Amino acid sequence: MKGPRRVVITGLGAITPSGLDVPTMWDNVLNGRSAITTLDGPEFENLAVRIGGTVNGFDASTVLKPSLARRLSRSQHWAVAAADQAMEQAGWTPEVGEMPWDPQRFAIMAATGSGPVDAMQQATRTLNQKGPRAVPLTLAIHGAPDAAAAILSQRYQAFGPAQGVSATCASGAIALGEAMRRIRHGYADAVLVVGMEDCLNAVNLASNANMRALAAGYEDDPAAASRPFDRARSGFVMSAGSAAILLESEESARARGATALAELAGFGAASDAYHPTAPHPEGRGAAQAVRDCLDDAGVTADAVEHINAHGTGTPAGDAAELNALEAALGNRAQTIPISATKSSMGHLLGASGVVEAVIAVQTLRSGILPPTINLEDPEFDGWDIVTGEARWQQVGAVLSNSFGFGGHNGAVLITRGND
Repeated sequence: MKGPRRVVITGLGAITPSGLDVPTMWDNVLNGRSAITTLDGPEFENLAVRIGGTVNGFDASTVLKPSLARRLSRSQHWAVAAADQAMEQAGWTPEVGEMPWDPQRFAIMAATGSGPVDAMQQATRTLNQKGPRAVPLTLAIHGAPDAAAAILSQRYQAFGPAQGVSATCASGAIALGEAMRRIRHGYADAVLVVGMEDCLNAVNLASNANMRALAAGYEDDPAAASRPFDRARSGFVMSAGSAAILLESEESARARGATALAELAGFGAASDAYHPTAPHPEGRGAAQAVRDCLDDAGVTADAVEHINAHGTGTPAGDAAELNALEAALGNRAQTIPISATKSSMGHLLGASGVVEAVIAVQTLRSGILPPTINLEDPEFDGWDIVTGEARWQQVGAVLSNSFGFGGHNGAVLITRGND
């Protein structure tokens, strides 16, 4: 009897505040260029927090027909564009004909914490202003968290399961892990995972600001707002965007002659079961997710050579994450170099796990560890946090963490594989 199949990454895509493709995003993150800006426009005028990471320069007409683009939300535009990039890097576009995978065994997962919230908010305004007959019928079709998966299945004529995955800020990591399991245990040959989020609107910003979860008071210096592990950190910076990763079995990639960019080797998930928003102070669920991830990969803590931290810049969250790493990895935890790339890009919420997995792949392939910017007064002594500038260092395995409100925790281990 054959054992579980190995799962490799063959395509990457990104539409983010740091760039509209993976190379541009990677270059900006590596060079510590902040993508955080002040939010302009009447919608934001009276908000307590008016900063964020926006997607700039994106033209939906480059990927979608105008008639369809009008019916979709911005996050879905970005998801399609990121997915197309990943598919093209993997060696296929719809224009060339039938996909090289069995379409019955090609699945799609759309990861998002909130879904296309702009569609629901606009429909509510329309209902209040014009009455029920004016509410667009497309809300029922394209207004759900799973809608992007359905759109992409039609776009690619993929007949395997298409579904949404939602676990607040851990959505992307959990989608990657569940996709890996689907391939590993023979239910699919390939799974496209797309993370997307667009909560940069007055309602979501006000709610998070009222909860004191956001970094406040940085409207005159937005680039300094996201400060993971810094003593002056006061909250996270909300950003928007999308990223995509194509996973497939090693056998499938080899049969196609595709390049395996990296291997998704392990996944763990757990719940804090503690509080609606605050993490467990000792990082209980986060530590369990990391342990389960390493067990799933069949490795010990010694295998982890770099960590892409969740690192949002909230006072409780950063402390809990380091507690979790120490609990899961033991004495070695403080010697492993850590990067917190939300310092430059902000927090893409449900999409962040996919975005940071893309960054992990780039880290493995380049031999460069991205920097944590704005870390001017470190609160936590003894930890090896890559600070200020990128560090040249070849690593073979990156642990990428994603934790969210509600106590959701996910961790993935990405390795260089057999390249």
